[in-house]
Amino acid sequence: MLAWYDRHARTLPWRTPPGSGEAPDPYRVWLSEIMLQQTTVAAVGPYFAKFTERWPTLQALAAEDDAEVLSAWAGLGYYARARNLIACARTVADGGGAFPDTEEGLRELPGVGAYTAAAIAAIAFDRRAVVVDANVERVVARLFAIREPLPAAKPSIRAAADEITPDRRAGDFAQAMMDLGSGICTVRDPKCLLCPLSDLCVARAEGIAENLPAKTPKKAKPVRQGTAFWVERDGHVLLVTRPGKGMLAGMRALPDDGWSARADGDGEPPLDGDWQHVEGTVRHGFTHFTLEMQVRRLTAQGSHPKGEWWPIDRVEAEAGLPTLFLRAAQLVLRG
Repeated sequence: MLAWYDRHARTLPWRTPPGSGEAPDPYRVWLSEIMLQQTTVAAVGPYFAKFTERWPTLQALAAEDDAEVLSAWAGLGYYARARNLIACARTVADGGGAFPDTEEGLRELPGVGAYTAAAIAAIAFDRRAVVVDANVERVVARLFAIREPLPAAKPSIRAAADEITPDRRAGDFAQAMMDLGSGICTVRDPKCLLCPLSDLCVARAEGIAENLPAKTPKKAKPVRQGTAFWVERDGHVLLVTRPGKGMLAGMRALPDDGWSARADGDGEPPLDGDWQHVEGTVRHGFTHFTLEMQVRRLTAQGSHPKGEWWPIDRVEAEAGLPTLFLRAAQLVLRG
């Protein structure tokens, strides 16, 4: 695997190429791993470039205003990660500015779970750690022909990964396994003839590689209904800041009708007036439910709710709206 990685490693903006002699920057490794949680490499690339250009060091990020970081994160989703990112940066900065170099120490940081701690320890500090993301999970399940469905198979897969993790170059090995799963041992049509592990792969020998890892069928997510409200006045639109806890906490957004993971919105607008329905529906998937959101529009007269009045021609590019509300705004702007 290490020999294969030395020849075929992906070029990624947060990665130190194998054999370069450069020491990985723990800040860049940590930032990339937080961004990559539940997100693809392709989606993370532009955000990573924007963050490291604007905040090239941990200290710079730690000193930034929360709203600015949340705004820059808009579109990456899973916004609790952004809030944990800010908390973690400040925790490390307040503790002297250096990341812990062990899994145990890293797990004490906000937003750093077992996988992320292992990845940072291995990649940034070359500690022997067992790093198992979805790509590695797939490679190991096939290599050892682990038939038990996920998620029940996770302990067996981790134990098998532990067996093959080397004591040296553990970070390169982890990244090699990730690259193998991403480009060769793919979900469908794995390229077994190009795989450096093909002669060792039990699932390939048994002709079941594409069937692994098996997965327990997911339960259907509930679908909630909600409404967003576009209130405009003198070329500006009203934006509010969402509460500090809960979904999309602390983000700028359009006013809405109180929808949540547990209940539909009540449909009540934030003020009286001649509300117009905007054609189209915004459908957005959250972890535990799907939201179908309508948009209603009003030109405000007289009193209005508290909030920020943003120039309509700047709201799409500069307000940092989360994807759900950006798409709602686009229904109005392009309708």
